[in-house]
Amino acid sequence: MTGQTIPRRQAVHRLLDGLRTDGGVRVVTGEPGCGRTAFLEYAAGSFRAGPVWHVRADPGRGAPPLSGLHTLLRAAGRTVRIAGDGTAGEALFDVLRAAAGTSPLLVCVDDAHLWDAVSRAALGQAAARVRAAGVRAGLLLTVPGHRPVDRELAALPVLRLGPLAPGDAARVVDDVTGGAVDPGVREELVTAAEGNPALLLALIHRLSPAQLGGRRALPRPLADGEVLTGVAGGCLTGVPPDRAGLLLTTAAAVRATGEPDADADLVRRAAGAGAARPLPEVLVLAEGRLRFRSALLGRAVYAGAPPERRRAAHRALAACPAGTGADGVLALLHRSWAVTGPAPALAAELAAAAASAPPGLRRRALTRAAELTPDDAERAHRYTAAAAQALLAGHSPEALRLLDAARSRPAPASVRGGTELLRGAVLLADGPVDDARESFLLAAGLLAETDHEAAGTAALGAADAAWVAGDPASCLRALTAPGPERSVSDRSVAAGPGAEVPAAGASAGEGAGRSVLLRDHRDGMRAVLLGRFDRAAGPLRRVVERGLSGDEPEPLLRSSSAALMLGDVTAARRAGARALAAARTLGSAALEPRALEYLAYAELRAGRHQLARTHAEEGLRTASRTGQRNTAAHHHAVLALAASIEGEREVVAEHVAAALRTARRHGLAQAATLAQWAAARADLGAGRPREAADRLGPLVRPGARRGHFAVWMLAVPCFVEATALAGHPEHAATAVEDFARWAACGADPQAPAQLLRCRALLAAPDAADTLYLRALDRHEETAGDFERARTELLYGKWLRRRRRLREARNRLGEALMGFERCGAHLWAQQAAAESRAGGAAPGRPGAGELSRLTPQQLRIAGCVAEGATNREVALSLSVSTRTVDYHLRNIFATLGVRSRVELVRLVEQAEKTGAQP
Repeated sequence: MTGQTIPRRQAVHRLLDGLRTDGGVRVVTGEPGCGRTAFLEYAAGSFRAGPVWHVRADPGRGAPPLSGLHTLLRAAGRTVRIAGDGTAGEALFDVLRAAAGTSPLLVCVDDAHLWDAVSRAALGQAAARVRAAGVRAGLLLTVPGHRPVDRELAALPVLRLGPLAPGDAARVVDDVTGGAVDPGVREELVTAAEGNPALLLALIHRLSPAQLGGRRALPRPLADGEVLTGVAGGCLTGVPPDRAGLLLTTAAAVRATGEPDADADLVRRAAGAGAARPLPEVLVLAEGRLRFRSALLGRAVYAGAPPERRRAAHRALAACPAGTGADGVLALLHRSWAVTGPAPALAAELAAAAASAPPGLRRRALTRAAELTPDDAERAHRYTAAAAQALLAGHSPEALRLLDAARSRPAPASVRGGTELLRGAVLLADGPVDDARESFLLAAGLLAETDHEAAGTAALGAADAAWVAGDPASCLRALTAPGPERSVSDRSVAAGPGAEVPAAGASAGEGAGRSVLLRDHRDGMRAVLLGRFDRAAGPLRRVVERGLSGDEPEPLLRSSSAALMLGDVTAARRAGARALAAARTLGSAALEPRALEYLAYAELRAGRHQLARTHAEEGLRTASRTGQRNTAAHHHAVLALAASIEGEREVVAEHVAAALRTARRHGLAQAATLAQWAAARADLGAGRPREAADRLGPLVRPGARRGHFAVWMLAVPCFVEATALAGHPEHAATAVEDFARWAACGADPQAPAQLLRCRALLAAPDAADTLYLRALDRHEETAGDFERARTELLYGKWLRRRRRLREARNRLGEALMGFERCGAHLWAQQAAAESRAGGAAPGRPGAGELSRLTPQQLRIAGCVAEGATNREVALSLSVSTRTVDYHLRNIFATLGVRSRVELVRLVEQAEKTGAQP
């Protein structure tokens, strides 16, 4: 039997596309409540290519032989007589083949496992024949996933319905409640349901309107035994009483491990079940591990059992011999769940054992230790330690729940300060950044008297939150606060600051080195905010070097941040890549999306948008998986910017909307500015300069609506271009002067060329020509085809409007080639249209490989073939040697040659065939 887990609607349409042409068979399965019936109904309602035979009601177990097939035939309006002598499968196949003779046929059978055995066997035989014969008939048969597939159907391919994605589950909540649900409540519902549609609906219906709206407390646990049993309890009907103990013991063991399975020998010994005894069909044994076929069923078994029976199962598991390490922690966890009320000694044992446990088990042990601790201060401390582990593992919602538990009782200022410090870090990655700043400030105040270093960390966390919110005054105040630092990670001018979990266990030397690095980073950031870039360079360069000298992910992220502030995109990419590798080596899921964010921004700043897109796509997946919505918003903004270059208007709109959705809710001014810039650049690419100018004007002009202080300058070149093309260049004069000061600081490698292009757009005709040429020369100093092609396009437009058509065609051809190389399709269409308007003709027939070159490249190739040096070519064509170098690199790449000798040979061959350059 083969199977896979794929999203359901995508699966339906993929299947139906195949059924229209080649037919197909799938046994659709999944855990209780996964929506098998809804899946089948959606498939039946979506199939338009031919007739649909849909059997919604089953005849039930114990029905006479062939009753299932007769039900199907009646539903299809057929009166075929089928005998029960073993030829039923052949007869059904003949019926299906005949029905599919003129148009594709879809057969949907819900709960096929409830059919009589003869009907199941016939259905399985006919389905196998349909597959083998290529009949255009599709068969979708649903069976439950909590038990083995009946042998009559076991040879057929399986489509396993996976859980709803969090976004899809959230939409279900909004649809069912009419949107009248508090965002925090929605998130808790989605988390508790774990993607199960039936459980999600049951949880929604359990809550009152006041609870859904966040005005009353939610019941705890949200998914209790009654709800879980209501969804999945029916699947346990018929389990013999002597097997019920094994099921509960397995569920208790799985709860302790936090994994989907548990040691089979341990479970059997604890349950008193010998290895020779057959397992209930809802359990699976593989490689010495025991698990439920449905995780939801395991939850229902545990939650639905009486408390005393649960405690007895844990006592039995704890009594089995256990070793040290993870086994010892598991035994302690079972002991802890076998007791009621506070147990300070056992809590201390658990907390001590957690230090040597794997990360996931460590979190569970610390959480349980906190629950058993009567002392408020120690209880809060252990909850906070468990929350730190949850954050490192990328479970932000769980971390917040643990921190809420830590705050629920009075505790000393030092303990409460540590809790607020971590809470600020969690919210900075996944929550309103103003709330994060308040938590950091509260932590700084609480820790000021007892832990100066932690208070400094909290103050820098407040600066990070202010940076993300686009509040330079608050950021600067936090950065000028005195005291030692061990800070959360700082984002760059392009990526903004971000939180890290305070490191533990560092040596004195490591701590001193970290303090020096963070002091330098603080001083560099402060100088940048004050506009003193001369003072920023020294400390930021030291941050880059110190971070790259080691392999710790947090210093490497700071190194990447500092490098981006300096405009050193090469160092930023190197540090970001090493930070990503280090995070993966350490298993720190929370750091991966942030490292990918640095990489994506570095590639954008370097002009390599396709690489930026690759990193951002992966970063978005990891950020979504680890619950870092703020980081996900930044990745959406990067993807919008990349798509705005490639001309994918719908993709731009999708990512802009996603980025702004979180940015507006959580106060992410930086992500919002980047997203709006992407939307404006898409307008420019589509030839809508007026719309682009209207969108960018508030972002780049002084005023309350100006974009993020570290980002808005990046959008100025687009604004200048939009206003000039819209016929209002005077609107951009002030912005250009601001941009000139930005370009002078050296933080953006593209800025000098962009500044010259901006000045050319606003200049008088006698000055614009020189400015465009100077801009093209400066483009030679940086990578990235897109910005150079934009300058070539604007210059070509300018030349064409002055009737310098030959020069215009050359520039527009260069722009077209540059846009095509970087996949900027809409921009390429602009260049092609301008070129046609200037009288350019299509490539000459028979020109061979050289027809792929632009006119300027053809001239350079001809000069090189005649033996001219780069300097001689530059003099003859009135361009710089850098321009010749640039074109030669592109000529080599376009033609696939590696040397001047190969280029000469290719040109000579073209001359012989009459395709001379």
